[in-house]
Amino acid sequence: MRKPPHILAVRPIDASRFLRAEQVDLEFSNGQRRTFERLLSSGLGAVIVVPMQDDDSVLLVREYAVGVDRYELGLVKGRLDRDETVKQGADRELKEEIGLGARELHVLGTLSVSPGYMTAMTQVVIARDLYPEQLDGDEPEPLDVVPWKLSELHRLLEHSEVTDGRSIAALFMAREYLAGRYRPQP
Repeated sequence: MRKPPHILAVRPIDASRFLRAEQVDLEFSNGQRRTFERLLSSGLGAVIVVPMQDDDSVLLVREYAVGVDRYELGLVKGRLDRDETVKQGADRELKEEIGLGARELHVLGTLSVSPGYMTAMTQVVIARDLYPEQLDGDEPEPLDVVPWKLSELHRLLEHSEVTDGRSIAALFMAREYLAGRYRPQP
């Protein structure tokens, strides 16, 4: 297993290219007033992709996560580019992160990370009928691709490198979609 990068310095910032915050003054129906702070999403939205190698095999990626300072096993994900649809963004992220494109893409739904204080939303996309095609991405190192059986999803939850809630939720959505128990609303 790779050794995580060394953290050279940590300093507070007022704003970054990813994070913006605002205060929101509210009055509730019972007359109570509160001021909340929330993080505003930056960019045009995000996608998380469930790349299916076959009807039971999903391709996960292992990549460094600076928030927890370790490698995490999860799904392909990234921000949408300007003038890009959700499906186009999902296909581009697949090509950049794992060197595969998809002939079949379906949007399964939308996930929020922390709706109590963040406005960011992530579109869940299942990708099937994969084929080799590589695009240059922004990852600082190649990502490890790890096949996993959806029928063994319960075992993935025991894996010490799996803590990303979006990946876990998207995998369950994909499993239920493939089993015919979940149909996304248009």
